[in-house]
Amino acid sequence: MNFQKTRLAAGLYFVATPIGTARDITLRALDVLASADMIAAEDTRSLRRLMEIHGVPLEGRRIQAYHDHSGAGARSKIMGALDQGLSVAYASEAGMPLIADPGYDLGRQASEAGYAVTCAPGPSAVLTALTLAGLPTDAFFFAGFLPNASGARRSRIESLRDIPGTLVFYESPKRVAACLSDLADVLGSDRQAALCRELTKRFEEVRRGSLGELSEAYEGQSVKGEVVLLVDRSHSQSVNESDVEEALIQALQTHSVRDAADLVSQMYELPRRPIYQKALKLGKG
Repeated sequence: MNFQKTRLAAGLYFVATPIGTARDITLRALDVLASADMIAAEDTRSLRRLMEIHGVPLEGRRIQAYHDHSGAGARSKIMGALDQGLSVAYASEAGMPLIADPGYDLGRQASEAGYAVTCAPGPSAVLTALTLAGLPTDAFFFAGFLPNASGARRSRIESLRDIPGTLVFYESPKRVAACLSDLADVLGSDRQAALCRELTKRFEEVRRGSLGELSEAYEGQSVKGEVVLLVDRSHSQSVNESDVEEALIQALQTHSVRDAADLVSQMYELPRRPIYQKALKLGKG
């Protein structure tokens, strides 16, 4: 593949790299990698391999490692290069830098110091999955990785329950089954969803269905590769607060606080926790 080596203006260049197929890199990204005075990467080996595939020579340049565990030391070396008026290209391991990947602190510090910060855009697992999932794309919310522990994960999911857009998550293949189960329990088993795996790679897979169907399909299953989970927005109708309170008052006449909260939350398809808190107050009153 052809690229152009030109003199880049001083500044920080975020470079998007392929999420799978190596040929998905843009010509501009190759130009920047060929021309930058300094190159930094989340994974130096994968970027070196990508440059080899496309015939971009290092020409004596060393690739500086910069990842979540690099700390201020690696960042100071990059800032030092900017101080010298050099151009610096930074690439995360796959996709767009900063999207669930390192680079935020580097970009912020460079901007605050007055240096030019720009981007050679390209592949993104989030946007690729949205394109393939068959769910609404007019509005979406990228929630990154959910917590590992089930309790924290369920609390996080509940906080996203009523966001008026398609929910997008990255997930480890080891936790897919548990995550789908929690999503189905908290958001409802009928809510439509999609699981996208190994996007742009040889074994690309997109499975669509309700959260209940997907949870059942992946229960006890071993999954490999990078995974993006997408969940349709809530389509429940808005509920008047006074109606909820009246229903709780009626339910508390014949049910315990716990049972009344369960009954009303199911009746209106609302998160149980705030309903339970309201029932506690009404029960004491």
